[in-house]
Amino acid sequence: MGPPLTRPSSADGIPSFPQVLGHPRPLWMLFMTEFWERFAFYGMRWALTLYIVAQFFAGDASGQAYASRTYGAFLALVYATAIFGGYVADRIIGYQRSILLGAVVSALGYFTIMVPSQGMFLLGLATIIVGNGLFKPNISAQVGQLYAQSDARRDSGFTIFYMGINAGAFVAPIITGILAEKFASPAMPAYKAVFLAAGIGMLVSTVWFWFGRRQLGGIGRPPAGAEGIGRVLAVVVGVLVAIPVVYFLMSIDASIVLWILAALFVGLCVMVLVEGVREGKVSRDRSLAMLIIFVFNVLFWMFFEQAGSSFNFLAQNIVNRDLGGWEFQVGWFQSVNPIAILVLAPLFAWLWMRLGRANPSIPRKFGIGLILNGLAFLLLMFALSSLVDPASHTIPFWTLFMVYVIQTAGELCLSPIGLSMVTKLAPLRVVGLAMGGWFLSTAIGNNLSGIFAGHVSGESGMTVASAQAGYTFGFWALLGAGVLLFLIAPLINRLMHGVK
Repeated sequence: MGPPLTRPSSADGIPSFPQVLGHPRPLWMLFMTEFWERFAFYGMRWALTLYIVAQFFAGDASGQAYASRTYGAFLALVYATAIFGGYVADRIIGYQRSILLGAVVSALGYFTIMVPSQGMFLLGLATIIVGNGLFKPNISAQVGQLYAQSDARRDSGFTIFYMGINAGAFVAPIITGILAEKFASPAMPAYKAVFLAAGIGMLVSTVWFWFGRRQLGGIGRPPAGAEGIGRVLAVVVGVLVAIPVVYFLMSIDASIVLWILAALFVGLCVMVLVEGVREGKVSRDRSLAMLIIFVFNVLFWMFFEQAGSSFNFLAQNIVNRDLGGWEFQVGWFQSVNPIAILVLAPLFAWLWMRLGRANPSIPRKFGIGLILNGLAFLLLMFALSSLVDPASHTIPFWTLFMVYVIQTAGELCLSPIGLSMVTKLAPLRVVGLAMGGWFLSTAIGNNLSGIFAGHVSGESGMTVASAQAGYTFGFWALLGAGVLLFLIAPLINRLMHGVK
């Protein structure tokens, strides 16, 4: 392969990489690797629930509840396995090999879900979950390893990388939606075309990183003394064991998965709190503040992650997608969130800076995020009660479009500060463990999102009445949680002992 494309290391151990547009050259390689991986993930994600109903329930709306619960469990396990993927990279085979192995495993999963069998479909999802666990946390870690802790460009580098995530998420539903519509045939049904495109996208990501990783030099290589192939083979065996375990979890009732995740979460929180008590009063209080916010994070994602489940069925059956003779495809709604992030994120960054000393505290930002999420459901309540066309029994296109925009505004008040909050509040010896708690709280929220979406659809499929009842509950739950968080924010701030 030749020598790695880096210059001698600087004093802090970070290689002096060639620079492109003011950033280390490998950043752009990681940007495109992540772009294609997100293309694969979001390219197939919008189709999952629709495919389950069409393929395994012959299009009968009674399959919507099962599809939503399966979707929620899938997202939950995607987040949960990321905890183990980070450990594998840190302690066993290094980041580069973890990313490559995760990419190959994920690609196999995408091609497996093309097989029109429910068992193979669940096996494919389980394979994607395990591959994603090895890939997703570790490529983000690689970005951080390109910069010294004191490098002022660090946040900017992560911002560029974050744009790669959202660029992939934006174009994927559009392109795979067009492929599903234009190139479907009896030999290649619409959803099969979607999954094939996603698999090809994952292969592109794999090949891109395979050839680009030499730019990283020693960054992300295996730990000292672990350079041999033996450990890789051991991880491969672990993957082969993990896939059936995840398959089993995907096959059982979503409520059982919820109990398993909840037990892990409670145990992890106890361990963090015990360590906080050991470190003293300040650490104990900060740990408690962080764990309180984790609970509200669960609630936010429970309602936010309706995009691939109940909102999909809403868009398919109850939203008027006819825009002057041109039909807006169901999957394209899921491109609204990433493009809204790209547009709104700089505005929010400017706003927090502009507010200066009046910048809301961490718990109040979370409260604003919950309330904004609730306002999105309020708009749906209004549309389903007052804007239903009596002839077509549909609501206007703009209502669901704006729901995604409003939810994105809520996400920007909450999600970007979550990881930063953990690094500030967690006891020093268990920051990684606490980060696992953040991911687990998000996983539990995602699992609950599928269960909630199943209730919105009911036993016979979504109707205007069932959607209105479910989304009304969502509004009041989010509003209540947001107001409660605002009220207890002074208490949480005291527990944070000056952390902003």
